[in-house]
Amino acid sequence: MDTRNIKQRYDIIGNDPRLDMALYKAIQVAPTDLSVLIVGESGVGKDIFSRIIHENSRRKHARGGRGLISVNCGAIPEGTIESELFGHVKGAFTGADRARKGYFEEADGGTIFLDEVGELPLAMQVKLLRTLENGEIIPVGSSTALKVDVRVVAATNVDLEEAVRQRRFRQDLYYRLNQFSIVLPPLRERKDDIPLLFRKFSSDVAEKYHMPPIVLTDEARRMMMDYPWYGNVRELKNITEQIAVVETERTVTPAMLQSYLRFVPATERMPALLGEAQQGTGGITDRELLLKALTMGQMINEMRQEINDLRQMVMQLGSRQGDFKTQGFLPAQPSQQHGLVASGGQEEEFVTPEIIEDEGISLEERERHAIVKALERSGGNRKQAASELHISERTLYRKLKEYDIEK
Repeated sequence: MDTRNIKQRYDIIGNDPRLDMALYKAIQVAPTDLSVLIVGESGVGKDIFSRIIHENSRRKHARGGRGLISVNCGAIPEGTIESELFGHVKGAFTGADRARKGYFEEADGGTIFLDEVGELPLAMQVKLLRTLENGEIIPVGSSTALKVDVRVVAATNVDLEEAVRQRRFRQDLYYRLNQFSIVLPPLRERKDDIPLLFRKFSSDVAEKYHMPPIVLTDEARRMMMDYPWYGNVRELKNITEQIAVVETERTVTPAMLQSYLRFVPATERMPALLGEAQQGTGGITDRELLLKALTMGQMINEMRQEINDLRQMVMQLGSRQGDFKTQGFLPAQPSQQHGLVASGGQEEEFVTPEIIEDEGISLEERERHAIVKALERSGGNRKQAASELHISERTLYRKLKEYDIEK
C-alpha cells in the first residue's frame, strides 16, 4: 500500500515530503513486531499513526486481543498507573473489592499505544522495561507473573534524549522503545499544507451543518501560513470550525482572522499579544510563546556569563609579569590586573592568583593549579573559591569535573 492510499484511507491531508516519509516508515514497520516511538508536538496526529501501524499489522486480526488499546500516560494519577497498566488482584489495596485486568492484559495479542510516555514516573519506567524485555506483567498485589504478547507503540512530545540526560527518563527504556522511530513535523514547517487542511475542515463543517463553506482571501491565506500553529493540526481544525459556525460572512479576511488567532506574527500585533499574556487571557499558546522567549534569553545570558568567566580566568592565569604585556593585552603590574565584565559594561578589579613561573606549563595546567590553590585557601568552600577566581559557581563546578578535581 502506497502513501496515497494511506492518506485517503485515514483522511490525511498534506503533501509535505517529511509527512510522506513518516507515512512510508509507518507502512514499512507495521508488519513487524518492533517497538515504535512516534515523536512530535501535541496536535500533529501521533494517534493516527498508531492506528496506521496497528491496522496494517498481523495483530489487527489477532485472536484473544482487543486490537489497539490507547493509554494516555500523562492523564493517569501516579498512584494508580501501575494498576491501570498491569491490573490488580482482589484486596491488593483499599477499595480493590475484585480483581481487575490491566491494559496490557486486555491488549494481549494486539497493540498498546502509550501516548505521552515521557510522563511516566521513574518507578513505573522500571516495570515497563521489564514487561518489554520479558513479556511479563505482575498485577498489583500478586506474586505471579503473567505472560502477555503485546506490541508497544509509544508517543511523546518531549525530547526524551534530553530527559535521559536530566535523569528524568531511563536510558535503557528509551532505547527499548526506540527500536524504530517516526518523527512528525509540526504544522508551521508544513506551510503549503495549511490551506489544504483549512479547505478540508471548512468543507467538513459545511457538509455537517448544511451551510456554504468558508474561503480565505489571499491576504488571509498568507496570514494563516505565517501563523506559528503551536497547537498544530488540532488548533487549525478548531479555529476553522469556530469561524465557519460563528461568522455569517463566508469570505475570511485578515481582520476577521485576527480575532481568532491568539498570535499573529505581524510586528504591530506583538504589543497586544504581550498585554493578553500578562492579563492571563492569552491562553496556553501565549504562555508557551513567552516561556520560549524567556528560556532563550536566559540561555543567552548564561552563555555570555560563561564566556566572561572563562576570559577572566585566562587573563588571571596569564597575568605573570610581562606574559601578556608584550602582546599589548595587559598592563605591566604583576600583582594586580583589571578585567572587563561584558554583561554589566563596568571594569571590575580582581587580584591575580598565585603565579606559576614555569613557562613550559600549559594554560590548562595553570588553570587547574589556580583552581586547586583557591580551593585549598577556602578550605574546600566552592562558593568562596569561585568568588576568589571571579567565576560563577556553575563554571567552577564544570571545571572541577573537566579536570577531575575532587574537593
